Amino acid sequence: MKLPPERPFPPERLARFARHIVLPEVGGAGQAALGRSHVVLVGLGGIGSPALQYLAAAGIGRLTLVDGDKVDASNLQRQTIYTTRDIDHGKAVSARRWLANFDVAIEAELHDGRIGPDNAPALLEGADLVLDGTDNFATRLAVSDACVAAGVPLLSAAVGRFQGQVGAFSGHLPGQACYRCFVGDAFDAEDCDSCAEDGMLGAMAGWVGTFGALHAVRILLDGISDFGDPQWGTVHLLDGMAPAMRSFLIAKDPACSGCGSAA
Repeated sequence: MKLPPERPFPPERLARFARHIVLPEVGGAGQAALGRSHVVLVGLGGIGSPALQYLAAAGIGRLTLVDGDKVDASNLQRQTIYTTRDIDHGKAVSARRWLANFDVAIEAELHDGRIGPDNAPALLEGADLVLDGTDNFATRLAVSDACVAAGVPLLSAAVGRFQGQVGAFSGHLPGQACYRCFVGDAFDAEDCDSCAEDGMLGAMAGWVGTFGALHAVRILLDGISDFGDPQWGTVHLLDGMAPAMRSFLIAKDPACSGCGSAA
C-alpha cells in the first residue's frame, strides 16, 4: 500500500482516537496511517452502511462513496446510517450527510450513479483499498477487474438470509487470486438473489459490514503495525444460524480472465 508522506498526528484528534493509539497493535503510527488512507466504498446498503460507520470511526482520512440507489423504507431494517427522513433521497448523498455530521475532518467524495467498466478506473484512482458490498455479480466482477488493472486491493463482502462472506483479494500481485478466480466468468450477469424474496436478518448484514471494516483496518495497517495482516485470498464465511465462522483459501487461476496475465 502506498501512503502519502507521513505528517504529524493532529493533537486535536488524540482524544477521539485514544482507544486505538493505546493499543500496541495499532499505536500512533497505525492511527496516523489510517488518517492518510483512501478507501472506496462501493455500495451503501446493508453491508456498506455499518462498514462506513466503523471506517469513519477508525479515522480513515478519505472516503469515496459509490451508490446509485435511493433510500427505501424497507432498507431501514438493516441499513443503519439512514432514517425515515432519508427515504426517497439518494444513498450516496445521505451517506455523505451522515459522515459530515459524524466527523467533518474526513474528506468525502461521492458518486451517485452505478459503477461499471467504463467509470471504475476513474473512481478507483488514488485508492489504497476498495470495499465492495454490492448485490450483483456483474458489478462485483467489474470492480474486481478494475482493481486488478489499477493495482488496488479489494475486499469483497456479501450477505443473504443468515450467511455472509468477506474475502480479501490482490490479483495484481504475483501468485495472488482475484475475486474472479473465486467465482469464475459465469456470473457476469445482472441477476442475483434478492433479499426482498429470500429475506435477511438485519443484524447479519451488520456483522458482515463491521467484519469488513475490521479487515479493512488490517489491510491498511499491513507493514505499519502488528495488527496488519491482509490474508490475501482468504474468504471468511459467517454463519448466523450456528453461529460460527470458517475460512478457506482461494488459489490463483492461471487462466483467469481478470488476473491470469499477472505473474
